[in-house]
This record gives sequence, C-alpha cells and structure tokens, in this order.
Amino acid sequence: MEASLATLRRTVFHLAERGAALSALYHRARLVGTEHLPSSGPVLLVGNHGVWGYETPAFFHLLHQATGRRVLGLAERGFFRIPVVRTVLPWLGGVEGTQDNALAVLRDGALVVCYPGGAREVFKRPRGRYQLRWERALGFARVASDAGVPVVPFAGFGVDDTFLWPPGEARLGVHLTNEAKYRVPLLVGLGPLPFPVRLTFALGNAHTPPPSGASEPRLRAFRDRVATSVHRLLVRARHA
Repeated sequence: MEASLATLRRTVFHLAERGAALSALYHRARLVGTEHLPSSGPVLLVGNHGVWGYETPAFFHLLHQATGRRVLGLAERGFFRIPVVRTVLPWLGGVEGTQDNALAVLRDGALVVCYPGGAREVFKRPRGRYQLRWERALGFARVASDAGVPVVPFAGFGVDDTFLWPPGEARLGVHLTNEAKYRVPLLVGLGPLPFPVRLTFALGNAHTPPPSGASEPRLRAFRDRVATSVHRLLVRARHA
C-alpha cells in the first residue's frame, strides 16, 4: 500500500511539473530580478495572487529553474478541508498556511511563497484586478520576524488577464466549502483554456524584518513597506 501511494505521489508530481512547464511556455512566462533570490537558506517570497491562482504553477516552475530549489507555497487553509485536495496539495509543495507551519519550513531552510491576499485575491471580482487584498493581514510579517528571514517581494503581471468575468458574474459562483465565506467566480477563456496572455513576474530587493517579538505597529509598518514594493514591482512587470 505504501509503495503504491509513493508511486502515485511521484506520478502526480511529475504530471504537475509537466503541466507547469507547459503553462509557462503557453504564456511565454518570464522571471525578472532573479539576482534577488538567494541560492540557499530560508527566504519568504511575498506578493500578489492572480485570479483562480492559475499563475502559481508557472511561477513556481520559473523559481525552480532559476534556483534549482524546491519551492513551497503557503496555501489557503480552506483547501485543506476539501477531500483529495488536502492529500494532493502537499505532494505538490503546498503547505497549510498556518504560522506554525510557515515557521517550521523556514527553519528547515526552505524557499517559501506567501500570498497574503489568499482567497480574497484568488476569488476577486473584476474591479479588484491587480489590487492587493491584504487588509489587516500580519501573518507573514510576524512569521518573518519570528524566523528572522528576509522577505523578497514579487509581483505578477498578466495574472488577472488569463480569464474574463462574464456578465452577471456577481450572481454566479459556488461556495469553496460549507464553512468558507468565499464564493468562486465562474470565468471564461478560450473555451476551457485561459487566454494566452504573457505572464511576467518581477522580484525586488529583500526586506529585513523587524526583530522577533516586534510590536504590532512595527509589524504593520513592515507589511505596508512590502506592499509598497509589490505595487512598484507591478509597474516594473507590466513594462518589462
């Protein structure tokens, strides 16, 4: 049984790798600012999420190509309440997005991607394109502070243009789970395919977090500095 599960896990991972590479090719995806990526040691990448989170495999593929490192992603906790998804996500590098889990993988020296907007950005409505939905999120700032790891900001442009919202979008959708408060928008592309827009991801200078145990005002100020960097990188990615 364990051998069969290991084989299934490897098969799913290799299929996902191929799918990510095809997605990057289809979207002519590129990564700029790779000089800001450390070749080793823990680092937390923080940036904007695209509609449906569709851009994530291509982004992770580019990061792996640039560093040779396995990339882990902090995923919305609601997904781990969905059967099958909660099993497969960890096989693909998904980590349930709790502060304890984030600290654990960073202390192991991982390269970790965090989307503070989470499902709020994934399931955005048309007027929310390229807007950060970080609201009062301080989790990544507290994790970076407690782990003492640098935060590398990033921005993805094209990520909100892969699909379009049909008329009446606000009246469509289904609940992510029975408990979740998010609604999933129904989007359209080229039939089942997304539009072949170019995806550009830009990385910026690393931010040194406040010391462990920093006050909430210092954490908020740090979060806002990172958000400002992401906004600037969106402009860079758009014109790269």
